[in-house]
Amino acid sequence: MTAAAPAAGPALPRHRGALSRTVLEALTRPVGAPLPMDATIAAAEADPYGDDLQLALYLCYELHYRGFAGVDAAWEWDPGLLGLRAALERRFLSALRADTGPPRRAEEALAEIVVEPVDGDGPSHFLKERGELWQFREYAAQRSLYHLKEADPHAWVIPRLTGRAKAAMVAVEYDEFGAGRADRVHARLFADLMADLALDTTYGRYVDSAVAPMLTSVNLMSLYGLHRALRGALVGHFAAVETTSSPGSRRLAHGLERVGAGPAAVHFYAEHVEADAVHEQIVRREVVGGLLETEPLLDEDVAFGVDATEWAEARLGDHLLAAWRDGRTSLRSPL
Repeated sequence: MTAAAPAAGPALPRHRGALSRTVLEALTRPVGAPLPMDATIAAAEADPYGDDLQLALYLCYELHYRGFAGVDAAWEWDPGLLGLRAALERRFLSALRADTGPPRRAEEALAEIVVEPVDGDGPSHFLKERGELWQFREYAAQRSLYHLKEADPHAWVIPRLTGRAKAAMVAVEYDEFGAGRADRVHARLFADLMADLALDTTYGRYVDSAVAPMLTSVNLMSLYGLHRALRGALVGHFAAVETTSSPGSRRLAHGLERVGAGPAAVHFYAEHVEADAVHEQIVRREVVGGLLETEPLLDEDVAFGVDATEWAEARLGDHLLAAWRDGRTSLRSPL
């Protein structure tokens, strides 16, 4: 077998503790180099939402997307690294299940997020009413960890669906990927938004600046996407995102207009207002409905996907608002 070529992806970020240092050091060595035997023990005892574990997971997951500059692509399937990743995932997933409450039905979970509370108080509300340009720039830098690969994690579920669910999922993803036009791919539109806000559009550029709650939000969808057993949770995640996206995007578009951001910045969120309002109906009726019609035993998994998404987003929102209301940066280091 020919050796895999080094990836031409983003630069490796800086470590945030022993676990992420272990992964980073492994990725700079030849594939198959042994990892420390105590790494899996450390993973089982680490803060499941802390910087160290979440960055270590992010590093492992990114090998399945674009990899890292100078890192051998064969690390993606290295048994030793996969073993450590499994230990990190067990710690993360068990914490999520404990923190999202007892199992329930998907219909109940989705019903809670269809109607927004009158006194809503999240980052999009803050940014619409009184956010400043520097706060919009921070928000975009944090969100770039996902939006520069928007819809990619959800594509993992397509071969695991059948019938109505598969057909509808592909239809929504087709829109996410620009309906055949490269200039309309949502990840490209977000890069245009970043350019309007004078941010670096390089994939992975702001990983070092992103906080642990942002890594948690991004890792959540990769966790679901890379495991067939979690296909129901990924559908729940997708349903939660599409259901809540439209009103939040409307607020962000208004806020960007208010602070005088460029047209590409406003367009990204304006595009999501209409598109995601349509997507919500398709996802709830056809993707979720079709999945549960053929696999009714996944009902609680779909609800878990919804609940964990809302929990992770609320945690990120609390962090952003606490920083901004104090007039300080929400990033690990200011832009």
